[in-house]
Amino acid sequence: MRKIERQMNFAISNKGNWSSSNTQVSYNDSTNCSNVFLHGHNIATVDHSTNAVKVSSCGWTTNTTKSRLNAILNEVKFGCSVFQKNFIWFVSFKGETTDFLDGMILLDTQSLEVA
Repeated sequence: MRKIERQMNFAISNKGNWSSSNTQVSYNDSTNCSNVFLHGHNIATVDHSTNAVKVSSCGWTTNTTKSRLNAILNEVKFGCSVFQKNFIWFVSFKGETTDFLDGMILLDTQSLEVA
């Protein structure tokens, strides 16, 4: 994991605001959510109350976007990951795989449950 991603995860875990280079974390006290931005695009929202995470590529299916999302998932849904096969993105968790969809919400369960 890259240094910037470790710092990003620290901000998420500690409900803090943080920014470095192309990545920003913004915590909203009234919703108890951390929003993660990459190049100004909201690629993830972590709900600290439910530990659910909403993920999106915002149309930018790049290695950097995938790396940031995987770092976030490593922090809030350990074992879950985004991967690419034949230019198509998927989400995997404990042997289950589903298509990656912008705006999908991954619930805090022991399986790959999407809201």
